[in-house]
Amino acid sequence: MLRIGLFLAFLVVPVLEIWVLIQIGSVIGGWQTVALLIADSVLGAWLVRREGRRAWAALQSAVQSGRMPDRELADGGMVVAGGALLLTPGFLTDVVGFVLILPFTRPLARRVLAWFLRRRVQVLAARSPYGPLFQPGSQDPGRGKVVHGEVVDDQVIDGEVVERRPRDV
Repeated sequence: MLRIGLFLAFLVVPVLEIWVLIQIGSVIGGWQTVALLIADSVLGAWLVRREGRRAWAALQSAVQSGRMPDRELADGGMVVAGGALLLTPGFLTDVVGFVLILPFTRPLARRVLAWFLRRRVQVLAARSPYGPLFQPGSQDPGRGKVVHGEVVDDQVIDGEVVERRPRDV
């Protein structure tokens, strides 16, 4: 599934970028489009440098104060990813790169990324052999959970616990 998604991304994104470049070039002209791409790259390089320094300073400050630098690490990663997107020629990747780099859009991007990664980890955990242990809302994931057809500390008949006894230690 991931391979198909990556294949489509590497196929669709360049085609869309070329289409957008042609559309913009037909409206404002070829040389103006190239000049806009160059100006966009220069502005992006300046922003990456500035925001990269800010992210590095925030990371050092968090580490020196002894707290977990989770937000600072996420910001640094987004600045690096945004810089990589700004290196690729095209307007669509530049828009996403600017969203990841600009300080007023980065918190929104961080929330979207955290939501996506949280959802992805939940899906992967549910697919694992230990999926029943990671069901949302369960305080004690092992209590009363019986996988049909397996024996877990007790005898299991038709997916119900017949007798629950403490483990012999």
